[in-house]
Amino acid sequence: MIEIIVTVEYKGKNYQTNVIANKGITCEKVKFLAKEQVLKQWGKKIS
Repeated sequence: MIEIIVTVEYKGKNYQTNVIANKGITCEKVKFLAKEQVLKQWGKKIS
């Protein structure tokens, strides 16, 4: 397993997130997982 630090742009801001994955993962899958993590954390409205 490896740790990959990815920068994701969301709503005009850049966010860094870590993706933990197996060595054979594709770049597209890493980007997808990173975007998914950012959306889970920052995509919800704060009430």
